[in-house]
Amino acid sequence: MAVRVAKQAKPKRKPRAKASSPPLRKRLTRWGVRAGLGLVVLAVLIIAMHSVVRPWGGSYMAGERARLGRIDRTWVPMGEMAPVMARSVVAAEDSNFCLHWGFDMNAIRHAIDGGARRGGSTVSQQVVKNVYLWHGRNYVRKALETVITPVVELLWSKRRILEVYLNVAEFDEGVFGIEAAAWHYFGVAPKDLNADQAARLAAILPAPKDRSASRPSDFVLRRAAAIRDGAATIRKDGRAACFED
Repeated sequence: MAVRVAKQAKPKRKPRAKASSPPLRKRLTRWGVRAGLGLVVLAVLIIAMHSVVRPWGGSYMAGERARLGRIDRTWVPMGEMAPVMARSVVAAEDSNFCLHWGFDMNAIRHAIDGGARRGGSTVSQQVVKNVYLWHGRNYVRKALETVITPVVELLWSKRRILEVYLNVAEFDEGVFGIEAAAWHYFGVAPKDLNADQAARLAAILPAPKDRSASRPSDFVLRRAAAIRDGAATIRKDGRAACFED
């Protein structure tokens, strides 16, 4: 007689738990990181583009245009500027321009020792401030300037940095760039500036609204004489090699 074997009942499968979505805080953090990385990539691409494409004038220039109704500014390439103008600006604002990577540590130490009475910003830092940031003493701006300056130094040539600087620097109220400044003060094109004129223009850069290149004070004349000598010196000792043909 055959014996029937009872079939064992298959265990019931437990329903799979639905995957829970990550907490809102984690999702927001993830989105924030992605957005931050996207902004960094975009900023680097814009800076890289400006190594060959003419950059905008910056927020300060835009503010002056809005305040005054108009400004005087015409972009001019470095090849259409008198070489002595570039040397004069470097002698006045950043004599070690060809030797540093965006920050002149000696100048910064002197500025600290001087109790902030003298500036330690390089030409590269001033370009970053004028083109990408805003004016005024602000820790946020200085932090951004510290981050952006090495990127500009990495992606731009020294000649390009100086070319942009000379096209965005303020030389008088509503007068921006060396093209407008040369005609405004001396009635000549920037390629026709002589050593004295170039030195005077460089001498007024720290305070262009309070100083005049065509009607110089004794202080401006003394400073211009020192700049003229400095421009000749950096040409002789090779500190102009990074931006000259």
